[in-house]
Amino acid sequence: MLGPDRRALLAGVAAVLASPRLAHAATVRDGAGREVPVPGKVERIFPAGPPAAIQIYTLAPELLLGWPRANRPEEREFLLPGIGDRPEIGRITGRGNSANLEAVLQLKPDLIIDSGSTGRTYVELAERVQSQTGIPYALLDGRFAQIPASYRILGRLTGRSERAETLARWCEETMATISGRIAAIPAEQRPRVYYARGPRGLETGLGGSINVETLSFLGARNVAADQPGSGLAQVSLEQVLSWNPDVIVTIDLAFAESVRSDPSWAGVRAVREGRVHLSPKLPFGWVDFPPSVNRMIGLWWLAKLLYPAQFPEDIRKLARDFHSLFYQVTPSEAQLDRVLAGRG
Repeated sequence: MLGPDRRALLAGVAAVLASPRLAHAATVRDGAGREVPVPGKVERIFPAGPPAAIQIYTLAPELLLGWPRANRPEEREFLLPGIGDRPEIGRITGRGNSANLEAVLQLKPDLIIDSGSTGRTYVELAERVQSQTGIPYALLDGRFAQIPASYRILGRLTGRSERAETLARWCEETMATISGRIAAIPAEQRPRVYYARGPRGLETGLGGSINVETLSFLGARNVAADQPGSGLAQVSLEQVLSWNPDVIVTIDLAFAESVRSDPSWAGVRAVREGRVHLSPKLPFGWVDFPPSVNRMIGLWWLAKLLYPAQFPEDIRKLARDFHSLFYQVTPSEAQLDRVLAGRG
């Protein structure tokens, strides 16, 4: 919440900045349907949160001012030198928002990008920040199916439409190929999946949660889908036992290593049958964490886990090609081993 002094300061700054920054004839309609002014020249972009930072990096890494959270050494290894190690600049949206508007102004961005919800709360935030700072603020629809459209919007805003089209088409072709193959699989043959987060494996994504969008895209039956609410939620072990999933997917190494020998989980079919899978997460998670374009390679990984007969592709080649195109760094065989082991 901005205090009176901060509002006064920003009002003064906005009076100086708003006219020159927003006096652009060209506009682009963002993911929320807002007409956003196109800066005359984009050299510095402030990402409002982690999903936006990843999408900006994959399109035009040189424009990224910094990261909402500084990347760890093991993550930076898979990113471009001099960009993966750019500083932590905080975030405007999401849990732990830590960037106040004075700090944003000091970085002198030409554009602010957020990716995620395009609901009223986020539209109002974008309008308020844009009005107070004079900096164009675009919202990208963070839903999985909207990734190609978001690339095209970002390409028009930054003058990178050709590369944006390349990335958008890769995503579209991936989704079309995978959805085409699973369409003929009967519902009763699709596995019941539990998505386990946290060291105890008792945080999960409910129905409609962005965290389990790729599982839904694949037609997997999320055992928590019928729980009331949306987003992430804590559940009990008794609830998981009653669901008795066929497959468990987790992003937490500690849980993946302990669950197989934990007697309290022994009654779960996925544990008994050795179908607990640890998601890769270098440099970013393949299921969510955060939910951005990194989920595209995760879609292939999940498809191969859930429907191996329909997806004979080599995941190593797919991962290498994805890293090379999107992260612009080609991993070595040893690095691919580490990625696929999920131990980042």
